Formats: sequence, structure tokens, C-alpha cells
Amino acid sequence: MSDMETKLAVPPVVEELCDTLRAGGFEAYLVGGCVRDLLIDREPKDWDITTNAKPEQIQALYEETFYENDFGTVGIVTESDDPRLKVVEVTPYRIEGKYSNARHPDEVKFSDTIDDDLKRRDFTINAIAYEPETGELVDKHGGREDIKRRVVATVGNPTERFSEDALRMLRAVRISAELDFAIESKTSAGIAQSAKQLEKISRERVRDELIRILMSPRPMQALYVAQKLGILQYVIPELNDAIGVDQNQAHSFDVFEHLMRSLQHAADKNWPLEIRLAALLHDIGKPASRRWSPEKKDWTFHGHEVVGARMAKNILKDLRFPTETAATVVSLIRWHMFFSDPDEVTLSAVRRIITNVGTEHIKELLNLRICDRIGTGRPKEQPFRLRKYMSMVDEAMRDPISVAMLKIDGSKIIKLGEPAGPRVGWILHALLEEVLDDPKKNTEEYLETHTRDFMKLENEQLQKLGEQGKERREKEDEVEIQKLREKHHVS
Repeated sequence: MSDMETKLAVPPVVEELCDTLRAGGFEAYLVGGCVRDLLIDREPKDWDITTNAKPEQIQALYEETFYENDFGTVGIVTESDDPRLKVVEVTPYRIEGKYSNARHPDEVKFSDTIDDDLKRRDFTINAIAYEPETGELVDKHGGREDIKRRVVATVGNPTERFSEDALRMLRAVRISAELDFAIESKTSAGIAQSAKQLEKISRERVRDELIRILMSPRPMQALYVAQKLGILQYVIPELNDAIGVDQNQAHSFDVFEHLMRSLQHAADKNWPLEIRLAALLHDIGKPASRRWSPEKKDWTFHGHEVVGARMAKNILKDLRFPTETAATVVSLIRWHMFFSDPDEVTLSAVRRIITNVGTEHIKELLNLRICDRIGTGRPKEQPFRLRKYMSMVDEAMRDPISVAMLKIDGSKIIKLGEPAGPRVGWILHALLEEVLDDPKKNTEEYLETHTRDFMKLENEQLQKLGEQGKERREKEDEVEIQKLREKHHVS
């Protein structure tokens, strides 16, 4: 496609950076994903400028910069409050040398022409340059046409592009999921042919692309494409083992499709990464734990949550996920089978589950259960059993309404000098009476002071206060629980 002119919505701070380059006698083009996004009316996540200026020439034009890489990219620090514009990267036109490791060019040479820079880029839709002042679009590789066709295609020969940087194969899948574009047929064939090259890519870079796939609107589509083209095995090989593994009669799909549908529901709900990872991996232990039951005439998967948690821990470690993220996901997978007959579930059992996963993650566990349910092929997110469980979780986590939630306990009261015996319980319930009136009183300092006051009382007076507190707590309990049950439609 020939060069043309148009006017795209570029932030003033980016236009000013380009103006500064031009005032210094240099060219300045926006390039890459930001131009692509502007052309499809999508808000860019970052802004990249390319120029015929060399790094030291770029730095001389701006007040605050940094240059800490081998590729000529200079970071320009702006005064913008928008985090996407706080640092804008400016890179000289480049010609890249040979790639001997399928990851990085052996050498980078600077060029004087925008055409040289666009030739080296990964996909045609990312190889369009835009000059903000004149509105000139430089599109030598048919990027605008591919945007119209909604396809991801490499610049030039796919095999050559993927031999230069094998991560581009996974990036093609990710971009197709983010934009809902198809991968062009020659590019797909190149991925299938070059898939093994992904072994050379660091697990951190693979992880970063996987995260972007999972956080896209269509992760199920992306992972199906990755599996079909043979690159999923170089991301999470254990997922391939789930393909064709039939489940029991409660499920409409094999394990692989169940995991994909569970993940997609988490994406549809815009839930965070930890839930998406847990949804993707929650039944990863099923292939290894599947057994045929002659009595039930069906498959069983006893202990698959324990096996799956162990496998997920290894998968996330291999992909270099942060320890905290991995721990949360593993815990969600380990306890995702908490479900049982709600008529038999006790509050103490619910509290144990809350203790196992942590109060900050219990709602995530319930949301994982919703993903699991939708992944079976059942249309209802929240049947009565799950709503009942949600109500019980709320009951177990509500504001201080039991002595267990006080910032003081029986052992502390004994340390303060009260002998073990019924008076300790009376003191606790008397303290609770005050906290129910004013939750701000639930502090160690306040409760210790008033414990000493209560310790001075005679048995009869203390018992009366304690029983009043207990009765008050029971009434408060009843009111609160009824409210929670009505909230979850289980009253």
C-alpha cells in the first residue's frame, strides 16, 4: 500500500516530543502497536517513536532521559500524569543483524531510513509508521489492508521472522486474541513449522505473553489456536495431556475443553489473573488421577485437587511466576472441591475453608467454583447450593459479633491475673457487649483496660453483665444471618 495522509488522535505530549525531534533537524514517526490501535479505534497502551537521530542526539534534545539497553532505545520522562505517557520510548531506525539464538539479534545497526526500520518488524499491522505533523502514513507491507481483513501476518517470510525471534509465534496468538483477528494461513503454517524454536525462549518471556493471552477477552480461542499450531506444548505441556480425557456424567466436555471454558468464563467476568490461572489449571490433575469405577460404571478422579495443586505449583515455578501469585493459585486449586451438601455444611467447616485459603481469597475460591460449574456445560452460575455456601461465608466473615473476633482472648485475660474459670467467659461476653455498641472499641488497649475493671466485680454482677452480652450477641446473630440469607436468596 502506498504512503497516504490521515489525521489520528495523538496525545499532545507525544506530539510535543515529535516536534522537538523535528526542531532538532530529525524525522519523527509513531510506530508499532500504537499506530495499529489508533487505526482500529482502540486506545493504545503505550507510545513508541522512531527517528533517524542516534541515541546521544536524542538525549541531547530532552531534559530527562535514560538509556540502558543494547537496541538504541531512549526513555524520555515526561510530566504527564497518565502512566502510559510518563515514559515514552524513542528508538533510532534500525537494521538488525543475524539471529543465532532465535531470541536476540547478534548486532544492531542504526539506519537513516524509515523503510529499513519497518522491514525488520514482526507483523504487517505493526509495521505502519505515522508522522503526526503531516498526517503521513508509511505502510510498505500492507498493514492497513490486513487491518481491514482482520488478519495477523508476518512482514515477509514467516519462517525467517520466527527464526529471528521465536516468541513472535506466541505473540501472533496473543494479538489475534486481543484484537479478534485471524492468523493468516502462511503465518499459521510458519508457526506450525517453527514451533520447536520456542524451546530457546526464556520462560520469563513466555510467561509474559501467556499472561497477556489470559488477560485478553478471548483466552480460550487463543489457547485452542496455540494447541492446533503445536506451540501450547512449549508453554504448558501438561494441558496437552488433558485433550480427549473423558470425564464422568456430570460433565459435557473432556478435561481440556472444560478447562478452556472455565478460563473463558473468568475472562468474560473480567476476573483477575489469579482466578484465570486457577480456572485454567484447576483440573490439571485429572488425567493422572482418573480411574474407572465398576460400581458407578463411570470415571472417578479422587484426589485430583491434591495432584493438581502439586502440578500447578511446578508449572508456575517453571514459568517463573511470582511466589505470591503462585501460592494463591495453588491454594485455590487445592481447595476448589470444598463443595458438599449445604444442609450438612457447618459454619465451623466454612471457617476451616476460609482459614485454608485466607479471608482475602475466599471470594476468589467461590468465583473459581462458578467458573468450574460453567465449564461443565451447565448454564446457571449460582444454583441454590452455591448461594447457600456464599451466605455461610458471609456469616463467617461478618463484623465483630462473637468473642472469637475480639482483640483479646481468654489466655490474655488469665495473664492479666484472672484465674481460669467461668469468670473469663463472663468477661469476654461483657466486653463483646461494648464492642457491639461501638466496633471502634475493639482494640487491645481498650479491652485490656476494661478487663481489669471487670476483674474487680463480684461474681453475681459480672455474670449478669456476661449473660447480657451473650443474649445481645445471639439477637444480633439472628438479625445479621437473616439479612445475609435474604441477600443470597436462601432465606
